[in-house]
Amino acid sequence: MITYTPSNQLTLEGFSHPFDRELSPDNRWVKLATLIPWDALAAVYSQSLSSSSGRKSIDVRMVIGALVVKHRLGLDDRGTLVMISENIYLQYFCGLKSFQIQEPFHPTVFVDIRKRMGADRFDLWNQLIIEKADALKPKKKQNIKKDNDNGNTPTNNKGKLKIDASVANQKIGFPTDANLLNQARAESERIIDILYRQTGSKKKPRDYRRVARSGYVTFSKKRNKSKKEIRVFIGKQLRYLKRNLSHIEKLLDQIVVSQQAQELPGIIPGIISHYPHKFPTSKRDQKIYWVIQLIYEQQKYMYDNKIHSVPHRIVNIYQPYVRPIPRKKDKNKTEFGAKISASEVDGMSRVEHICWEQFNESKDLTLQVELFHKTYGHYPELLLGDRIYLNRANRKWLKERHIRIVGKPLGRPPKQELTAYQKRKLKKERNQRNLIEGKFGQGKNAYGLSNIQAKRSDTSESWIACIFFIMNLVKLQKIADTYAIFCALFKNWGSHLFYGD
Repeated sequence: MITYTPSNQLTLEGFSHPFDRELSPDNRWVKLATLIPWDALAAVYSQSLSSSSGRKSIDVRMVIGALVVKHRLGLDDRGTLVMISENIYLQYFCGLKSFQIQEPFHPTVFVDIRKRMGADRFDLWNQLIIEKADALKPKKKQNIKKDNDNGNTPTNNKGKLKIDASVANQKIGFPTDANLLNQARAESERIIDILYRQTGSKKKPRDYRRVARSGYVTFSKKRNKSKKEIRVFIGKQLRYLKRNLSHIEKLLDQIVVSQQAQELPGIIPGIISHYPHKFPTSKRDQKIYWVIQLIYEQQKYMYDNKIHSVPHRIVNIYQPYVRPIPRKKDKNKTEFGAKISASEVDGMSRVEHICWEQFNESKDLTLQVELFHKTYGHYPELLLGDRIYLNRANRKWLKERHIRIVGKPLGRPPKQELTAYQKRKLKKERNQRNLIEGKFGQGKNAYGLSNIQAKRSDTSESWIACIFFIMNLVKLQKIADTYAIFCALFKNWGSHLFYGD
């Protein structure tokens, strides 16, 4: 049997809607709204706002709710506001008193929010969520353990801290030397056009842009390129770019001389060559001009020395802070984005270090352990991490604080072999380190940690920190649901025990 509603029977006037009814308390957004510590989060966000000056701000709860909706559903800035304007549950979650059709604010406000928050304030939000989750968990009796080396030294260490590092990939095209040089050449030609119109000269500098563009199209269409062909193409692009940069310098000199002649007539231009003047392009084009000069220097150095790496290598003109991060993995040997050090405790994760340059994550171990002590009031009983964390200095530092590790000991193997039970226990504890790997997978697959779409370094860091904040909110909701189910079962079990079946 087929059921179908014809299109001529669908009218907006006759459509019944549930807006005159009460909202369902079992909705996921209604439940989440009761769990979030709104007042504490608002206090952290309001630290960057002035209560006595400036225009009236957007409702802080709306700001917090919009951030949660955006990253929880994986939407872009415009899509988030459209979704809020269409969904009554989301409007309740964001603090609106009644349903409204208009969008709560302009999409560009999200950029200002990310600038204002930064990774530090998102970490404070994370700490509040971790404290809320810790309060929901049933308290266990504290076990006072004795140190293995000295049986008379009691320790109150408890908990397991898992640490690891990963890369939050930036949304940029895969960088190759050929594509980067072609893009730099095209940008230099655009800047030449802007400066040429300001000079008023009749003769335009010759840049061979049609020949260069035709050569790039021919090169890019060829699938299998030999090393010789790539080197020849890069050499041509370097010469094109060098010529264009020379033209830009000459055009800038002409514009400066013209400005000086207008402002100080009768003065010889050569005498006042250092006279301050306004750069004749926008700030964005000025930044691009500086970046393509650095790109030319780096690419020329690699071309002359026949190498493929250089310190602080630029891989994107518009995001010059992005660096290649070697990962030495089968899937991606090199990733492009910010390298992050993160930790996980009982399902709650946080980012301790974000850096756009390659760094050794073993140096973050002391920072991560001390932040654990600051949050929970004690050191962890067990630390789980890669072999890179377990160097001699870190082992000594952990031993002084009675923190146990699971890893291969340094030096010669011990004479006394482990029992079968001890081997199974070590293997089980070692496998628990996979939980932090799962957090990275959750962030990259479900919340866009592998596709950071912000354009600035500070807003990208805010984006990364917000993703971990959302993952902790999801875990908090699961903990609350589990606790509610446990309480309901315990209540039913107690009533049956008291009254009988």
